[in-house]
Amino acid sequence: MKKIEAIIKPFKLDEVKDKLNEIGVHGLTVTEVKGFGRQKGHTELYRGAEYVVDFLPKIKLDIVVADDMVENVVTAITESAHTGRIGDGKIFVTPVEEAVRIRTGERGDIAI
Repeated sequence: MKKIEAIIKPFKLDEVKDKLNEIGVHGLTVTEVKGFGRQKGHTELYRGAEYVVDFLPKIKLDIVVADDMVENVVTAITESAHTGRIGDGKIFVTPVEEAVRIRTGERGDIAI
């Protein structure tokens, strides 16, 4: 099993979710987060005063899938979240040692 964490632009969430649903992803966790990468935030003007917005709003997706689904999920996220502009996001893939469904006690791939 692998955990895929994707940081994407908020307006791309529906497109990514629909694409993941098409390829058979049955569950994901969505979190509103703030952060920055290479773009280092930006400046805004509010009531005549300029200020720096260091942390930009992003969406974090957490998805746990079987090993054979990883490449399909990464491709789906990459294609549907891509705008070609700075700040499109990142995808991280890490191993998961165990998964347990609390309701039934099932473990492993069957629990995801």
